[in-house]
Amino acid sequence: MKTSTWLAVVCLAASLPTQAATFKPIELKDQELATLRGRFVMPGRIVSFGIVMTSTWQNAEGQLIGATSAMKIQQSTIKPQFYVSMIDEKPAGQTSSQGSGSGSGAGTGSVTGTGTVTGGSGLNTTEGVTQVVRAAGDNNTAYNNVDINVAKASQVDQAPATPPQGQALAPGQTLVGNNGAGSLSVSSTGSGVQLNIVANNNQGSTVQRLAQGGLMQNTTLLGSSNQVRNLTSLNVVLRDTVPTAGSLNGNLDQLKGLRTIGF
Repeated sequence: MKTSTWLAVVCLAASLPTQAATFKPIELKDQELATLRGRFVMPGRIVSFGIVMTSTWQNAEGQLIGATSAMKIQQSTIKPQFYVSMIDEKPAGQTSSQGSGSGSGAGTGSVTGTGTVTGGSGLNTTEGVTQVVRAAGDNNTAYNNVDINVAKASQVDQAPATPPQGQALAPGQTLVGNNGAGSLSVSSTGSGVQLNIVANNNQGSTVQRLAQGGLMQNTTLLGSSNQVRNLTSLNVVLRDTVPTAGSLNGNLDQLKGLRTIGF
């Protein structure tokens, strides 16, 4: 072998320890990789962040029951809080009442659902976004949808603070309501927020749950001529200007408050 070749090999070998000392790659564990989802936005760029969840059930007679649960976080927000607005609508000619307590009967002309749906136990262990419709009846309509809306604002005041609508939902609390269409419950636990509707006359049920980084929209229809909707909207307003270090810490503290209610 030529002297020049040996010299090149010796120089290369001598340089390897130096490169290894300069560049030391860090291997991420599978558990760490599993928590990295989507794109990351620095909290200081978030002007406003909101969640709106709505679930409704309308039976064949036009009676409708449901609820909307909403939360909005801004710089002026002290702690994250969901607010619930009950939905109680009846056909023309019938009196409508809102809130919890006893509602009207099933109504004349109602037909008991005779459908049967089996299985589905594994749906409680899914991750991410799960949307399910299982039907054992005729002329039903079921709609599950998730919207993610991202807007930009150059100033904080371009995302004005609006007063919360509805009744505050405290951690561990459950709000209930019922009418001729069915029974409704909205609950907040350590695992998140859940809207659940059980229709009268064995027409079926629906549940919408936002918890532990996942969203579930699950409807089971056992009767006929029902209309069911589960809608969730995630709304984010981002700041165009670069934030200061102080505002970064403030926004991080606000987002940490989501952990206490399961997010």
